[in-house]
Amino acid sequence: MGLCESCCVIVLCFMFLLLNPQFSYSMSCTTQKFTNNKLYQHCNDLPHLNCYIHWTYNPKISSLNLAFVATPTKPDGWISWGINPIGTGMVGTQSLIAFKNLNDTIVVKTFKLNSYKSIVQGELEYRVSNMEAMYSNEMMVIFASVELPKGMRELNQVWQVGSLVLNGKFPGIHDFQLENLNSKGKLDLMKGKNVNNGLEDSMAKNRNIHGILNVVSWGILFPIGIMIARYLRTFVDPIWFYVHVTCQISSYIIGVSGWATGLKLGSQSKGIMYNSHRDFGIALFCLATLQVFALFLRPKKEHKYRFYWNMYHHGVGYGVLVLGIINVFKGLEILQPGSKWKLAYIIFLSIIGGIALILEAITWTIVLKKKPGKSNINKLYDGQNGRQQPLT
Repeated sequence: MGLCESCCVIVLCFMFLLLNPQFSYSMSCTTQKFTNNKLYQHCNDLPHLNCYIHWTYNPKISSLNLAFVATPTKPDGWISWGINPIGTGMVGTQSLIAFKNLNDTIVVKTFKLNSYKSIVQGELEYRVSNMEAMYSNEMMVIFASVELPKGMRELNQVWQVGSLVLNGKFPGIHDFQLENLNSKGKLDLMKGKNVNNGLEDSMAKNRNIHGILNVVSWGILFPIGIMIARYLRTFVDPIWFYVHVTCQISSYIIGVSGWATGLKLGSQSKGIMYNSHRDFGIALFCLATLQVFALFLRPKKEHKYRFYWNMYHHGVGYGVLVLGIINVFKGLEILQPGSKWKLAYIIFLSIIGGIALILEAITWTIVLKKKPGKSNINKLYDGQNGRQQPLT
């Protein structure tokens, strides 16, 4: 059972790496000073895109004076801060956007975000004055005063950065990575702090759970289960069969849990689509379900349909293997947890691939050293001494 113990160690180590939180530190808003000597009562380090907001709220006149600081993704890019009066997302946001115009000067204009891909320049629902912008040390700053409705205690704020300005008039579409999609929260005007949106926290947690479950199931356990079926039978027959079935059923249960979490994420993320990742996930779930049914449809070894069942079982199993690995990489591209996680998974695949090559050579050597003949070659694929066929 040494191989099984090693597999468990690999899985646990990989889960620890995925669960180990990573933090990136940048300068704090408390260290930032403005050349025009403007001072503000509060400042907050916003949780995404390395952005900061300095602000003072006067409840007597419902006036919010602010300075929003961010780094555009490119020097000719743009930054944006806005208020969403109708929800917590980006759609419906009343935005202040700063960018370089055709004269290479920094301007601030007001836009309404009607959809993820549609913005309209025009006056906002809130009266905005004293708008100006500056660019220094690769960072842009938006200064403005916003007149808020009387009695407002908190507001839904949305911020964003982009890399392109179209014709010097309109900001281009921003990236749709997790950092961009999560750049929103509530600004508590009374307590002087930014409050993360509860739904966004839940979505971030579900995304991590979804990723971990699917990496462990389709990306780690399922390939290990196939290796157990193909190579362990030569050494521990018939124990390999029960270990293999246990491994693959566990992989399926974990994978279904990950798939269900993905469905929940989809319902929480209206307007956000990862089509190829979703399509691969649906195909993977369907094939894996067929593979589980193979356990109940498996004919006896002597049955005339056993040959066709073997073809079906092996074909679907390797199909699940390929789809699972591809979708793990697509999920890593979406989550963007850091290049080292992708590298860690590539190293894992390389290790089990190397082990598979070694075991393949050893297995064929053992089989061919026995009494020569077609029956011995068949044992490699059909189980020795009439044992059961693997569930791969």
